[in-house]
Amino acid sequence: MIDFTSTPIIITVILGTVGVILPVINVIRKEHGSSSFYGAITFGALIAAIGFVAYQIISKNVMPAAIFSENVLVDDMFGSFFAIAMLIVAIITTVGSFNYMRNKAHPAVYYSLILLASIGMVLIAYSTDLVMLLVAWELMSIPTYVLAGFMKKDPSSNEAALKYFLFGALSSAIIIYGISIAYGLTGSTNIAEVISGFSKLGPDMMPLALLAVGMFIAGFGFKMGLVPFHMWLPDAYEGAPPTISALLAAGTKKAGFAAALRVIVMGTAALNMEWTFALGLIAIMTMTVGNLAAVMQKNLTRMLAYSSIGHAGYILIGLSIAPFSQIGIQASLFHILNHAVMKGAAFIAAAGIITTLAVSHLDKIRGLGKRMPITSIGLVVSLLALAGVPPLNGFWSKLMLFGSAIDAGSVVSWAPYLAIAGVLNSALSLAYYGWIIRKMYFEEGESDKRVKEPKSIIAVMIFSIIFMVGIGVYPDPIIQFAKDAVPNLTTLSIVP
Repeated sequence: MIDFTSTPIIITVILGTVGVILPVINVIRKEHGSSSFYGAITFGALIAAIGFVAYQIISKNVMPAAIFSENVLVDDMFGSFFAIAMLIVAIITTVGSFNYMRNKAHPAVYYSLILLASIGMVLIAYSTDLVMLLVAWELMSIPTYVLAGFMKKDPSSNEAALKYFLFGALSSAIIIYGISIAYGLTGSTNIAEVISGFSKLGPDMMPLALLAVGMFIAGFGFKMGLVPFHMWLPDAYEGAPPTISALLAAGTKKAGFAAALRVIVMGTAALNMEWTFALGLIAIMTMTVGNLAAVMQKNLTRMLAYSSIGHAGYILIGLSIAPFSQIGIQASLFHILNHAVMKGAAFIAAAGIITTLAVSHLDKIRGLGKRMPITSIGLVVSLLALAGVPPLNGFWSKLMLFGSAIDAGSVVSWAPYLAIAGVLNSALSLAYYGWIIRKMYFEEGESDKRVKEPKSIIAVMIFSIIFMVGIGVYPDPIIQFAKDAVPNLTTLSIVP
Protein backbone atom coordinates (compact mmCIF):
# COMPACT_ATOMS: atom_id res chain seq x y z
CA MET A 1 0.00 0.00 0.00
CA ILE A 2 1.13 3.55 -0.73
CA ASP A 3 -0.05 6.73 0.95
CA PHE A 4 -0.29 9.21 -1.91
CA THR A 5 -0.16 12.17 0.48
CA SER A 6 3.12 11.08 2.10
CA THR A 7 6.37 13.00 1.83
CA PRO A 8 8.14 10.61 -0.61
CA ILE A 9 5.20 10.65 -3.01
CA ILE A 10 4.91 14.45 -2.97
CA ILE A 11 8.67 14.76 -3.61
CA THR A 12 8.37 12.27 -6.47
CA VAL A 13 5.52 14.27 -8.00
CA ILE A 14 7.40 17.58 -7.71
CA LEU A 15 10.73 16.37 -9.05
CA GLY A 16 9.27 13.88 -11.53
CA THR A 17 6.94 16.40 -13.12
CA VAL A 18 9.71 18.95 -13.62
CA GLY A 19 12.16 16.26 -14.74
CA VAL A 20 9.80 15.07 -17.47
CA ILE A 21 8.78 18.57 -18.57
CA LEU A 22 12.30 19.96 -19.00
CA PRO A 23 13.18 18.01 -22.19
CA VAL A 24 9.71 18.83 -23.57
CA ILE A 25 10.34 22.54 -23.02
CA ASN A 26 13.70 22.15 -24.73
CA VAL A 27 12.06 20.65 -27.82
CA ILE A 28 9.41 23.37 -27.91
CA ARG A 29 11.96 26.18 -27.53
CA LYS A 30 14.37 24.52 -29.99
CA GLU A 31 17.34 25.76 -27.93
CA HIS A 32 20.72 24.12 -27.69
CA GLY A 33 22.62 26.77 -25.73
CA SER A 34 21.62 28.64 -22.58
CA SER A 35 21.56 26.30 -19.60
CA SER A 36 20.68 28.89 -16.94
CA PHE A 37 16.96 28.66 -17.74
CA TYR A 38 16.82 24.90 -17.16
CA GLY A 39 19.15 25.13 -14.19
CA ALA A 40 16.92 27.72 -12.53
CA ILE A 41 13.82 25.53 -12.97
CA THR A 42 15.69 22.52 -11.53
CA PHE A 43 16.93 24.61 -8.61
CA GLY A 44 13.37 25.78 -7.90
CA ALA A 45 12.02 22.21 -7.95
CA LEU A 46 14.70 21.00 -5.54
CA ILE A 47 14.12 23.95 -3.20
CA ALA A 48 10.39 23.18 -3.22
CA ALA A 49 11.11 19.52 -2.42
CA ILE A 50 13.50 20.18 0.45
CA GLY A 51 11.19 22.93 1.73
CA PHE A 52 8.30 20.45 1.84
CA VAL A 53 10.41 17.92 3.78
CA ALA A 54 11.46 20.64 6.25
CA TYR A 55 7.82 21.78 6.63
CA GLN A 56 6.70 18.22 7.36
CA ILE A 57 9.39 17.83 10.01
CA ILE A 58 8.68 21.19 11.67
CA SER A 59 4.92 20.54 11.60
CA LYS A 60 5.55 17.09 13.13
CA ASN A 61 3.66 15.38 10.33
CA VAL A 62 6.43 12.79 10.11
CA MET A 63 6.31 9.67 12.27
CA PRO A 64 9.27 8.71 14.48
CA ALA A 65 12.06 6.72 12.86
CA ALA A 66 10.69 3.29 12.00
CA ILE A 67 12.55 0.57 10.18
CA PHE A 68 9.47 -1.58 9.82
CA SER A 69 6.16 -0.82 8.12
CA GLU A 70 3.37 -2.67 6.33
CA ASN A 71 3.62 -0.16 3.49
CA VAL A 72 6.32 -0.17 0.82
CA LEU A 73 7.18 3.42 1.79
CA VAL A 74 7.20 4.86 5.30
CA ASP A 75 7.07 8.59 6.00
CA ASP A 76 9.41 8.67 8.99
CA MET A 77 12.25 10.75 10.43
CA PHE A 78 14.87 8.32 9.18
CA GLY A 79 13.82 8.81 5.57
CA SER A 80 13.39 12.56 6.05
CA PHE A 81 16.94 12.87 7.42
CA PHE A 82 18.43 11.20 4.37
CA ALA A 83 16.09 13.14 2.06
CA ILE A 84 17.41 16.42 3.49
CA ALA A 85 21.03 15.29 3.07
CA MET A 86 20.61 14.06 -0.50
CA LEU A 87 18.51 17.01 -1.66
CA ILE A 88 21.19 19.37 -0.32
CA VAL A 89 23.71 17.53 -2.51
CA ALA A 90 21.39 17.75 -5.52
CA ILE A 91 21.02 21.49 -4.97
CA ILE A 92 24.79 21.97 -4.64
CA THR A 93 25.31 19.95 -7.82
CA THR A 94 22.67 21.94 -9.71
CA VAL A 95 24.03 25.32 -8.67
CA GLY A 96 27.60 24.23 -9.36
CA SER A 97 26.50 23.12 -12.84
CA PHE A 98 25.29 26.59 -13.86
CA ASN A 99 28.79 27.51 -14.95
CA TYR A 100 29.92 24.06 -16.02
CA MET A 101 27.02 23.55 -18.44
CA ARG A 102 27.32 26.98 -20.04
CA ASN A 103 27.58 26.60 -23.84
CA LYS A 104 27.32 22.81 -23.59
CA ALA A 105 24.74 20.78 -25.48
CA HIS A 106 21.60 19.19 -24.01
CA PRO A 107 21.31 21.13 -20.73
CA ALA A 108 17.63 20.18 -20.33
CA VAL A 109 18.47 16.47 -20.40
CA TYR A 110 21.36 17.01 -17.98
CA TYR A 111 19.22 18.72 -15.35
CA SER A 112 16.34 16.31 -15.94
CA LEU A 113 18.64 13.37 -15.16
CA ILE A 114 19.75 15.05 -11.92
CA LEU A 115 16.10 15.34 -10.85
CA LEU A 116 15.32 11.73 -11.74
CA ALA A 117 18.40 10.50 -9.86
CA SER A 118 17.30 12.60 -6.86
CA ILE A 119 13.91 10.87 -6.87
CA GLY A 120 15.63 7.50 -6.69
CA MET A 121 17.88 8.58 -3.83
CA VAL A 122 14.95 9.91 -1.81
CA LEU A 123 12.77 6.84 -2.40
CA ILE A 124 15.58 4.56 -1.22
CA ALA A 125 15.59 6.37 2.11
CA TYR A 126 11.84 5.86 2.59
CA SER A 127 11.61 2.27 1.26
CA THR A 128 10.59 -0.56 3.59
CA ASP A 129 10.10 -3.20 0.91
CA LEU A 130 12.93 -4.90 -0.96
CA VAL A 131 11.25 -4.64 -4.36
CA MET A 132 10.52 -0.94 -3.83
CA LEU A 133 14.11 -0.51 -2.70
CA LEU A 134 15.36 -2.16 -5.88
CA VAL A 135 13.13 0.00 -8.10
CA ALA A 136 14.37 3.16 -6.34
CA TRP A 137 17.96 1.89 -6.59
CA GLU A 138 17.69 1.54 -10.37
CA LEU A 139 15.90 4.88 -10.69
CA MET A 140 18.89 6.44 -8.96
CA SER A 141 21.54 4.45 -10.80
CA ILE A 142 20.45 4.60 -14.45
CA PRO A 143 20.43 8.43 -14.71
CA THR A 144 23.85 8.61 -13.04
CA TYR A 145 25.26 6.12 -15.58
CA VAL A 146 24.25 8.57 -18.31
CA LEU A 147 25.48 11.60 -16.37
CA ALA A 148 28.90 10.02 -15.79
CA GLY A 149 29.35 9.76 -19.56
CA PHE A 150 27.53 12.96 -20.42
CA MET A 151 30.57 14.45 -22.16
CA LYS A 152 30.39 11.76 -24.85
CA LYS A 153 33.22 13.24 -26.92
CA ASP A 154 35.59 12.92 -23.97
CA PRO A 155 37.22 9.44 -23.86
CA SER A 156 37.79 9.62 -20.09
CA SER A 157 34.09 10.36 -19.55
CA ASN A 158 33.15 7.38 -21.72
CA GLU A 159 35.53 5.17 -19.76
CA ALA A 160 34.09 6.39 -16.45
CA ALA A 161 30.53 5.68 -17.59
CA LEU A 162 31.41 2.22 -18.87
CA LYS A 163 33.18 1.15 -15.68
CA TYR A 164 30.45 2.65 -13.53
CA PHE A 165 27.75 0.90 -15.57
CA LEU A 166 29.43 -2.53 -15.55
CA PHE A 167 30.07 -2.53 -11.81
CA GLY A 168 26.64 -1.00 -11.18
CA ALA A 169 24.91 -3.72 -13.19
CA LEU A 170 26.87 -6.35 -11.27
CA SER A 171 25.88 -4.83 -7.92
CA SER A 172 22.21 -4.71 -8.95
CA ALA A 173 22.37 -8.38 -9.96
CA ILE A 174 23.88 -9.27 -6.59
CA ILE A 175 21.13 -7.34 -4.77
CA ILE A 176 18.45 -9.11 -6.82
CA TYR A 177 20.03 -12.45 -5.94
CA GLY A 178 19.91 -11.52 -2.25
CA ILE A 179 16.25 -10.47 -2.56
CA SER A 180 15.35 -13.76 -4.29
CA ILE A 181 16.97 -15.77 -1.48
CA ALA A 182 15.19 -13.67 1.16
CA TYR A 183 11.85 -14.13 -0.60
CA GLY A 184 12.40 -17.86 -0.96
CA LEU A 185 13.14 -18.21 2.77
CA THR A 186 10.38 -15.98 4.12
CA GLY A 187 7.75 -15.68 1.38
CA SER A 188 7.81 -11.89 1.59
CA THR A 189 9.76 -8.90 0.34
CA ASN A 190 8.68 -6.63 3.19
CA ILE A 191 11.83 -5.83 5.17
CA ALA A 192 10.06 -6.30 8.52
CA GLU A 193 8.70 -9.71 7.57
CA VAL A 194 11.99 -10.80 6.02
CA ILE A 195 13.98 -9.94 9.13
CA SER A 196 11.38 -11.53 11.43
CA GLY A 197 11.43 -14.60 9.22
CA PHE A 198 15.21 -14.78 9.32
CA SER A 199 15.16 -14.73 13.13
CA LYS A 200 12.89 -17.82 13.14
CA LEU A 201 14.86 -19.94 10.68
CA GLY A 202 16.21 -23.32 11.70
CA PRO A 203 19.90 -24.26 11.59
CA ASP A 204 19.52 -25.96 8.20
CA MET A 205 18.33 -22.74 6.53
CA MET A 206 20.66 -20.34 8.34
CA PRO A 207 23.48 -20.61 5.73
CA LEU A 208 21.10 -19.28 3.07
CA ALA A 209 20.13 -16.37 5.31
CA LEU A 210 23.82 -15.60 5.81
CA LEU A 211 24.32 -15.72 2.05
CA ALA A 212 21.43 -13.26 1.52
CA VAL A 213 22.90 -10.77 3.99
CA GLY A 214 26.30 -11.21 2.36
CA MET A 215 24.75 -10.40 -1.02
CA PHE A 216 23.22 -7.23 0.39
CA ILE A 217 26.55 -6.15 1.90
CA ALA A 218 28.30 -6.68 -1.44
CA GLY A 219 25.58 -5.01 -3.51
CA PHE A 220 25.11 -1.95 -1.34
CA GLY A 221 28.84 -1.84 -0.60
CA PHE A 222 29.43 -1.00 -4.26
CA LYS A 223 27.52 2.27 -4.04
CA MET A 224 28.95 3.06 -0.60
CA GLY A 225 32.48 2.63 -1.96
CA LEU A 226 33.52 0.04 0.62
CA VAL A 227 36.68 -2.01 0.19
CA PRO A 228 36.89 -4.38 -1.69
CA PHE A 229 33.95 -3.09 -3.77
CA HIS A 230 35.59 0.26 -4.55
CA MET A 231 37.57 -0.55 -7.72
CA TRP A 232 35.33 1.46 -10.04
CA LEU A 233 35.13 4.59 -7.93
CA PRO A 234 38.40 6.55 -8.56
CA ASP A 235 38.22 6.12 -12.34
CA ALA A 236 34.53 7.00 -12.48
CA TYR A 237 34.92 10.12 -10.32
CA GLU A 238 37.95 11.28 -12.30
CA GLY A 239 36.38 10.77 -15.72
CA ALA A 240 32.86 11.97 -14.98
CA PRO A 241 32.00 15.68 -15.22
CA PRO A 242 33.34 17.14 -11.94
CA THR A 243 29.90 18.37 -10.90
CA ILE A 244 28.51 14.86 -11.33
CA SER A 245 31.40 13.52 -9.24
CA ALA A 246 29.97 15.67 -6.44
CA LEU A 247 26.56 14.02 -6.89
CA LEU A 248 28.10 10.55 -6.86
CA ALA A 249 30.46 11.09 -3.92
CA ALA A 250 28.13 13.10 -1.70
CA GLY A 251 24.70 11.89 -2.86
CA THR A 252 24.45 8.34 -4.18
CA LYS A 253 26.92 7.17 -1.54
CA LYS A 254 24.45 8.33 1.14
CA ALA A 255 21.66 6.40 -0.58
CA GLY A 256 23.81 3.29 -0.25
CA PHE A 257 24.11 3.87 3.49
CA ALA A 258 20.35 4.43 3.78
CA ALA A 259 19.76 1.06 2.12
CA ALA A 260 22.41 -0.58 4.30
CA LEU A 261 20.77 0.72 7.46
CA ARG A 262 17.32 -0.42 6.35
CA VAL A 263 18.46 -3.93 5.44
CA ILE A 264 21.95 -5.00 6.50
CA VAL A 265 22.20 -3.63 10.04
CA MET A 266 18.72 -4.78 11.00
CA GLY A 267 19.31 -8.14 9.36
CA THR A 268 22.49 -8.76 11.31
CA ALA A 269 20.76 -7.76 14.56
CA ALA A 270 17.86 -10.13 13.89
CA LEU A 271 20.12 -13.06 13.00
CA ASN A 272 22.22 -12.59 16.14
CA MET A 273 25.41 -13.33 14.24
CA GLU A 274 28.89 -11.91 14.16
CA TRP A 275 28.39 -9.79 11.05
CA THR A 276 29.10 -6.77 13.21
CA PHE A 277 32.74 -7.84 13.48
CA ALA A 278 32.88 -8.29 9.70
CA LEU A 279 31.48 -4.78 9.20
CA GLY A 280 34.05 -3.42 11.64
CA LEU A 281 36.85 -5.15 9.73
CA ILE A 282 35.54 -3.72 6.44
CA ALA A 283 35.43 -0.27 8.08
CA ILE A 284 39.11 -0.46 9.03
CA MET A 285 40.11 -1.75 5.59
CA THR A 286 38.05 0.92 3.83
CA MET A 287 39.37 3.92 5.74
CA THR A 288 42.97 2.66 5.57
CA VAL A 289 43.00 1.79 1.86
CA GLY A 290 41.21 5.02 0.97
CA ASN A 291 43.61 7.29 2.86
CA LEU A 292 46.79 5.44 1.88
CA ALA A 293 45.81 5.56 -1.80
CA ALA A 294 44.85 9.25 -1.53
CA VAL A 295 48.34 10.15 -0.28
CA MET A 296 49.85 8.84 -3.52
CA GLN A 297 47.56 10.70 -5.94
CA LYS A 298 48.62 13.63 -8.13
CA ASN A 299 45.18 14.44 -9.52
CA LEU A 300 42.87 16.57 -7.36
CA THR A 301 39.64 14.79 -8.33
CA ARG A 302 41.19 11.36 -7.92
CA MET A 303 42.54 12.32 -4.49
CA LEU A 304 39.08 13.47 -3.42
CA ALA A 305 37.66 10.18 -4.72
CA TYR A 306 39.97 8.10 -2.52
CA SER A 307 39.22 10.44 0.38
CA SER A 308 35.56 9.63 -0.17
CA ILE A 309 36.36 5.93 0.21
CA GLY A 310 38.11 6.69 3.51
CA HIS A 311 35.06 8.51 4.83
CA ALA A 312 32.86 5.56 3.96
CA GLY A 313 34.99 3.65 6.44
CA TYR A 314 34.41 6.26 9.14
CA ILE A 315 30.64 6.11 8.62
CA LEU A 316 30.72 2.31 8.73
CA ILE A 317 32.14 2.47 12.27
CA GLY A 318 28.75 3.53 13.60
CA LEU A 319 26.93 0.87 11.57
CA SER A 320 29.24 -1.91 12.77
CA ILE A 321 28.55 -1.16 16.44
CA ALA A 322 24.84 -0.43 15.91
CA PRO A 323 23.54 -3.38 17.98
CA PHE A 324 25.71 -2.26 20.90
CA SER A 325 25.37 1.53 20.78
CA GLN A 326 22.51 3.78 19.66
CA ILE A 327 25.03 6.64 19.69
CA GLY A 328 26.95 4.83 16.95
CA ILE A 329 24.04 5.09 14.51
CA GLN A 330 23.43 8.70 15.57
CA ALA A 331 27.08 9.54 14.93
CA SER A 332 26.97 7.87 11.51
CA LEU A 333 23.90 9.86 10.53
CA PHE A 334 25.54 13.08 11.76
CA HIS A 335 28.65 12.36 9.70
CA ILE A 336 26.54 11.44 6.67
CA LEU A 337 24.92 14.89 6.67
CA ASN A 338 28.24 16.61 7.35
CA HIS A 339 29.99 14.63 4.64
CA ALA A 340 27.27 15.50 2.13
CA VAL A 341 28.17 19.19 2.42
CA MET A 342 31.92 18.80 2.98
CA LYS A 343 32.53 16.48 0.05
CA GLY A 344 30.00 18.22 -2.17
CA ALA A 345 31.75 21.56 -1.59
CA ALA A 346 35.17 20.04 -2.28
CA PHE A 347 34.10 18.54 -5.60
CA ILE A 348 32.27 21.70 -6.69
CA ALA A 349 35.42 23.71 -5.86
CA ALA A 350 37.39 21.25 -7.99
CA ALA A 351 34.79 21.70 -10.75
CA GLY A 352 35.30 25.46 -10.60
CA ILE A 353 39.07 25.06 -10.84
CA ILE A 354 38.87 22.61 -13.74
CA THR A 355 36.30 24.69 -15.64
CA THR A 356 38.04 28.04 -15.11
CA LEU A 357 41.72 27.09 -15.36
CA ALA A 358 41.48 23.73 -17.16
CA VAL A 359 43.81 22.10 -14.62
CA SER A 360 43.40 19.18 -12.24
CA HIS A 361 46.99 18.08 -11.56
CA LEU A 362 48.13 19.17 -8.12
CA ASP A 363 51.29 20.80 -9.48
CA LYS A 364 49.10 23.11 -11.56
CA ILE A 365 47.18 24.54 -8.59
CA ARG A 366 50.21 26.31 -7.11
CA GLY A 367 49.33 29.84 -6.11
CA LEU A 368 45.61 29.17 -6.54
CA GLY A 369 44.87 31.13 -3.36
CA LYS A 370 45.76 34.34 -5.20
CA ARG A 371 44.09 33.48 -8.50
CA MET A 372 40.76 32.15 -7.14
CA PRO A 373 40.60 33.31 -3.50
CA ILE A 374 36.96 32.47 -2.67
CA THR A 375 37.05 29.05 -4.30
CA SER A 376 40.35 28.36 -2.53
CA ILE A 377 38.95 29.32 0.87
CA GLY A 378 35.92 27.11 0.31
CA LEU A 379 38.15 24.19 -0.67
CA VAL A 380 40.44 24.72 2.34
CA VAL A 381 37.53 24.84 4.80
CA SER A 382 35.99 21.69 3.31
CA LEU A 383 39.34 19.84 3.45
CA LEU A 384 39.94 20.82 7.07
CA ALA A 385 36.37 19.80 7.92
CA LEU A 386 36.92 16.43 6.23
CA ALA A 387 40.07 16.00 8.30
CA GLY A 388 38.10 16.69 11.48
CA VAL A 389 39.86 19.88 12.49
CA PRO A 390 37.95 21.89 15.15
CA PRO A 391 35.86 24.00 15.23
CA LEU A 392 34.42 22.68 11.96
CA ASN A 393 31.48 20.28 11.68
CA GLY A 394 33.55 17.24 10.73
CA PHE A 395 35.28 17.37 14.11
CA TRP A 396 32.07 16.73 16.07
CA SER A 397 30.79 13.86 13.95
CA LYS A 398 34.18 12.15 14.02
CA LEU A 399 34.41 12.70 17.78
CA MET A 400 30.99 11.07 18.21
CA LEU A 401 31.96 8.15 15.95
CA PHE A 402 35.22 7.43 17.73
CA GLY A 403 33.66 8.02 21.15
CA SER A 404 30.82 5.59 20.43
CA ALA A 405 33.35 2.94 19.38
CA ILE A 406 35.21 3.36 22.66
CA ASP A 407 31.93 3.23 24.56
CA ALA A 408 30.96 -0.01 22.79
CA GLY A 409 34.19 -1.53 24.09
CA SER A 410 32.34 -2.42 27.28
CA VAL A 411 30.26 -4.87 25.23
CA VAL A 412 32.65 -6.06 22.49
CA SER A 413 36.42 -6.03 22.94
CA TRP A 414 37.24 -5.15 19.32
CA ALA A 415 35.22 -1.90 19.16
CA PRO A 416 37.94 0.42 20.58
CA TYR A 417 40.27 -0.63 17.75
CA LEU A 418 37.84 1.06 15.36
CA ALA A 419 38.41 4.34 17.22
CA ILE A 420 42.19 3.87 17.12
CA ALA A 421 42.09 3.17 13.37
CA GLY A 422 39.85 6.18 12.83
CA VAL A 423 42.14 8.56 14.70
CA LEU A 424 45.24 7.29 12.89
CA ASN A 425 43.56 7.57 9.51
CA SER A 426 42.32 11.08 10.27
CA ALA A 427 45.91 12.06 11.09
CA LEU A 428 47.06 10.44 7.84
CA SER A 429 44.47 12.37 5.86
CA LEU A 430 45.97 15.64 7.05
CA ALA A 431 49.06 14.75 4.98
CA TYR A 432 47.36 15.02 1.61
CA TYR A 433 44.84 17.70 2.66
CA GLY A 434 47.77 19.77 3.94
CA TRP A 435 49.64 19.11 0.70
CA ILE A 436 46.81 20.67 -1.31
CA ILE A 437 46.65 23.68 1.03
CA ARG A 438 50.41 24.14 0.85
CA LYS A 439 50.41 24.21 -2.95
CA MET A 440 47.55 26.71 -3.06
CA TYR A 441 48.97 29.18 -0.54
CA PHE A 442 52.66 28.54 0.06
CA GLU A 443 54.03 27.75 -3.41
CA GLU A 444 54.48 30.18 -6.27
CA GLY A 445 52.35 29.57 -9.32
CA GLU A 446 53.04 30.34 -12.96
CA SER A 447 50.83 33.42 -12.65
CA ASP A 448 49.44 35.53 -9.81
CA LYS A 449 46.82 37.15 -12.01
CA ARG A 450 43.38 36.82 -10.46
CA VAL A 451 40.76 35.19 -12.65
CA LYS A 452 37.00 35.75 -12.61
CA GLU A 453 35.42 33.12 -10.40
CA PRO A 454 32.03 31.76 -11.49
CA LYS A 455 29.21 33.22 -9.39
CA SER A 456 27.55 29.82 -9.03
CA ILE A 457 30.75 28.34 -7.54
CA ILE A 458 31.04 31.32 -5.16
CA ALA A 459 27.43 30.75 -4.03
CA VAL A 460 28.14 27.08 -3.23
CA MET A 461 31.34 28.01 -1.38
CA ILE A 462 29.58 30.64 0.75
CA PHE A 463 26.75 28.28 1.69
CA SER A 464 29.17 25.46 2.47
CA ILE A 465 31.46 27.61 4.61
CA ILE A 466 28.49 28.92 6.61
CA PHE A 467 27.21 25.37 7.12
CA MET A 468 30.57 23.85 8.09
CA VAL A 469 31.55 26.66 10.45
CA GLY A 470 28.03 27.17 11.80
CA ILE A 471 27.49 23.49 12.65
CA GLY A 472 31.03 23.33 14.02
CA VAL A 473 30.30 26.19 16.43
CA TYR A 474 26.77 25.07 17.31
CA PRO A 475 26.20 21.40 16.42
CA ASP A 476 23.30 20.71 18.82
CA PRO A 477 20.40 21.07 16.31
CA ILE A 478 21.92 18.62 13.83
CA ILE A 479 22.90 16.20 16.59
CA GLN A 480 19.30 16.25 17.85
CA PHE A 481 18.01 15.81 14.28
CA ALA A 482 20.25 12.76 13.89
CA LYS A 483 19.07 11.41 17.24
CA ASP A 484 15.43 11.70 16.17
CA ALA A 485 16.26 9.84 12.96
CA VAL A 486 17.79 6.83 14.75
CA PRO A 487 15.46 3.82 14.52
CA ASN A 488 14.88 1.41 17.39
CA LEU A 489 16.93 -1.61 16.39
CA THR A 490 15.50 -3.77 19.17
CA THR A 491 12.00 -3.68 17.69
CA LEU A 492 11.25 -6.55 15.34
CA SER A 493 7.46 -6.25 15.22
CA ILE A 494 5.71 -4.41 12.42
CA VAL A 495 4.55 -0.91 13.24
CA PRO A 496 1.61 0.72 11.44
